Amino acid sequence: MRSIVVGTAGHIDHGKSALVQALTGTDPDRLKEEKARGITIDLGFAHATIGGMAVAFVDVPGHERFVKNMLAGVGGIDLVVLVVAADESVMPQTREHFEICRLLRVPAGFVALTKSDLADAETLEVARLEVRELVAGSFLEPAPVVAVSARTGAGLDAFRAALVQASAKVEHHAIGRATRLPIDRVFSMKGFGTVVTGTLVSGGIAADDELALLPGRRAVKVRGVQVHGRPTGRATAGQRSAVNLAGVEVGEIARGLSLVTPGAFVETRVADAAVEVLPGAKPLKHGARIRFHQGTAEIIGRIGVIDPARTVIEPGARGFVRLRLEAAAVLSRGDRYILRAYSPPLTIAGGVVLDPLPPRDRIRTVAATERSRAMMVGSSDAEQPGADRRAAIALAAAAGATGLPEEALASRLGMDSDARDALVASLVNARAVVVAGALLVDAAVLERLQESIVAALAAHHRAEPLSEGVPRDELRDKLNLGGFRRGHHSVFERALTELVQAGRIVVKDRVALSSHRLALSPEEARVRDAVDAALRAAGLTPPDVGGLAASLSVAAPVVDRVVKLLMRQKRVVRLDTLLFHEEALQKLKTDVASLKALPTARIDVAGFKERFGVTRKFAIPLLEYLDRERVTRRTGDSRVVL
Repeated sequence: MRSIVVGTAGHIDHGKSALVQALTGTDPDRLKEEKARGITIDLGFAHATIGGMAVAFVDVPGHERFVKNMLAGVGGIDLVVLVVAADESVMPQTREHFEICRLLRVPAGFVALTKSDLADAETLEVARLEVRELVAGSFLEPAPVVAVSARTGAGLDAFRAALVQASAKVEHHAIGRATRLPIDRVFSMKGFGTVVTGTLVSGGIAADDELALLPGRRAVKVRGVQVHGRPTGRATAGQRSAVNLAGVEVGEIARGLSLVTPGAFVETRVADAAVEVLPGAKPLKHGARIRFHQGTAEIIGRIGVIDPARTVIEPGARGFVRLRLEAAAVLSRGDRYILRAYSPPLTIAGGVVLDPLPPRDRIRTVAATERSRAMMVGSSDAEQPGADRRAAIALAAAAGATGLPEEALASRLGMDSDARDALVASLVNARAVVVAGALLVDAAVLERLQESIVAALAAHHRAEPLSEGVPRDELRDKLNLGGFRRGHHSVFERALTELVQAGRIVVKDRVALSSHRLALSPEEARVRDAVDAALRAAGLTPPDVGGLAASLSVAAPVVDRVVKLLMRQKRVVRLDTLLFHEEALQKLKTDVASLKALPTARIDVAGFKERFGVTRKFAIPLLEYLDRERVTRRTGDSRVVL
């Protein structure tokens, strides 16, 4: 059986609860104070089968003091019944409730003129005209206006027919997505324990499911599920559900928390959003303190206007804002929300969340405005794929060389993992983004990084023509100084890989341009050969660099460049401050290894000095070298030949 959730909206004492009771046989006013005062204070719930559908009614309070309770119930409804008493017509809370439903983009609904038995034909017509004027240009403009009386039952059949007609506009719910149930009520039931209720926004819940309570990340297990007061194997998106939880006490849960699939949603105190200010509200100023309502949560916060050209969003205008909340919220892109003034708490604006985890950068810039525009949600199902595509590219671009974790894309864009994977595949095929490890990188960002690598290598080759290239880590450090700050190593490695594949660079022990060749001048070639010969001839007692330069009558910087080249070519080895020819060290290793055949197979510093004719200056670094090469092992004041 198809399920829909219907919310009532309207002014206090216009007959919302009486209408729900006439349709369902259940009085939605459950609190003693509600019955004593004759008004709805908190959310009320009832259900009935109408037109072959399972209809869950959410009866909301109409008094201005309880609008925050109304907001907690209206966020998850499929369609709204705007209730207007025929004998009083449109009143202040009628307007506010209507504007809230419009800002929340409730997809469908109609108008019920209640207490029609108390109004004559002329009064009824006046009320009808005033309602039509109120809803002109909105989603309710084409909807029927049904006169009904809960007391006499007149018009109830027409009401049911209008309900069935309006339900045809309700879209299918996201059953396959991650579970998300904003909690609107929590209580304890004898023999069962903790029970929470809410409208299941997406996914499903079944017994033994392991879920999480957010904010707070409290793990819980589902004992059982009820829909419309009856146990069920599984509740699905779009159904009013009661969930019996294990592992948590009633006092640990409150309205505003959400029951979700672990890891599928984020907790945040900062979000970027599009906003629409009501025509009759005061201007929304940069830095204004507000009451933020989303789902069943109400959180105090402040707004910052994302626009370098203005600090105020005027009544009736739209713009982009950054929401800074005083407590964590569970948000996803596409979530509708309402803003109310901090004091007095009047509804002033509403909109849609664009990014629940925006970059912590300046917002009063053109770049921030353009990014918000790119993150906009599609106005229809047909437009949504293109909007998701633009948003994903914007997120990857904003992440820069840090990269955007692929797993974060689902929660940032408000989509399930299958849709995310399909989106990533299409973006990769179009070369809009590139995958680097588990990260997504904007293709333009990667190309800029590659050009920076090529430029850094070219500069290095010009400065050190005898160098065979730059070590990987050193190259990455050079890029950090050039704007690659906080860049992820996976992104850097992907840039190198693509440059190698394109034939632009060579990566071995060092990174170099593929076009680079060692360019020795005739003088440098002569010095190289002379240094090589001098160190080979010196054996285990080589001169220092200064001594080499003096003996060869060559400038020290030239000798230094040549020595570095010989070291990279592994013909010369530096031990501390001394330079040894590689042939001399290899012969030393062979000579010392041969001592193993002796009875003692040990050598100390004095014996080493005497055997190889060197001073302590040379003996100590050479013995430490032999230890590192695992030719010897130091034990006390001597060494064992291995």
